[in-house]
Amino acid sequence: MGSSQSVFTEQELEEYQELTYFTKKEILHVHKCYRQLDPASVDTDRNAKLPIEKIRDISELKVNPFSDRICKVFSSSGDGQMTFEDFLDMMSVFSDAAPKSVKVEYAFRIYDFDEDDMISEEDVKEVVNRLTGDQRLSDDQLNQLVKNIFDEADLDADDSLSFAEFEHVISKAPDFVNSFRIRL
Repeated sequence: MGSSQSVFTEQELEEYQELTYFTKKEILHVHKCYRQLDPASVDTDRNAKLPIEKIRDISELKVNPFSDRICKVFSSSGDGQMTFEDFLDMMSVFSDAAPKSVKVEYAFRIYDFDEDDMISEEDVKEVVNRLTGDQRLSDDQLNQLVKNIFDEADLDADDSLSFAEFEHVISKAPDFVNSFRIRL
């Protein structure tokens, strides 16, 4: 395939740069990472659709309990596959350069398991269960934790968290930005 510079025209790189939080060099690096997931497919079509299973092979997603949700949220086709542009968007949002507001928006979408634009008690339980893994909380502990979260965060007492309520809670979590990233 030759030098990685030949993968995109200068204009394409400039467009990707405008649409992401990456430099041209970082965009080329992201494409190199994407290509490594399935060289034969990507050499045939640089924007080939790769199955989510291949995307989840990158080291940061292998250990992430939300990797399925992350891939689903960033997949534009909804068919369990990601194009390079989907992958680039995902990597851009998880980059150090992405602003906290963008990270919060995507975190909300990832944690909204039933995709109803609200975070319900069931969504929070799913988040906690994924975070605790094999060290699951008892039903009583889980229910108490969810109750405490909603007592603090559900400002309008409607038993669900709107984006604004979620954003308010995240603003109190100083480590959020550091935990919501994938290093290149």
